[in-house]
Amino acid sequence: MTRKTRIRAALVTATALATAVTVTAGVSAAGPEKTSKPTKKQITSLFDTWNAALQTGDPEKVADLYAKDAVLLPTVSNKVRTDRAGIVDYFHHFLENKPVGKKIQTTVNVLDGNSALDSGVYEFTLTDPKTGQKRVVEARYTYEYEKRGGEWKIVNHHSSAMPEG
Repeated sequence: MTRKTRIRAALVTATALATAVTVTAGVSAAGPEKTSKPTKKQITSLFDTWNAALQTGDPEKVADLYAKDAVLLPTVSNKVRTDRAGIVDYFHHFLENKPVGKKIQTTVNVLDGNSALDSGVYEFTLTDPKTGQKRVVEARYTYEYEKRGGEWKIVNHHSSAMPEG
């Protein structure tokens, strides 16, 4: 390597190094986006919002609480729902039973400022639309929430009847 080539290589390396330091310093000064963690109570209240949406009888309002790419593994259907149309369809049928949910046991795990899990046991009082007879179904549940566009959305909801019930 000639002296001229070594000098040119040294200049290119120095320029690249200076650029990298500048970019790194800029990123460090800006820092990662800071989002304060929600409280467990805030996450727990998301169920109340969902349950209130059930009470409207409008499957579209319930589906609005789910992310566009959400997965729903519902309690009273064997079909996995992976898009809005499927989620609306499930709730259209489920809401015919006028469900009223109540948590029995809950465990909330706040992962960070934009994600949390809520798992436990809930029960639904369902009313048969033909006879008016009520029945209670106990189920296990898990809601995975993510904050998207400033709003908490359900990204994964699994609910299954208790195996020993």
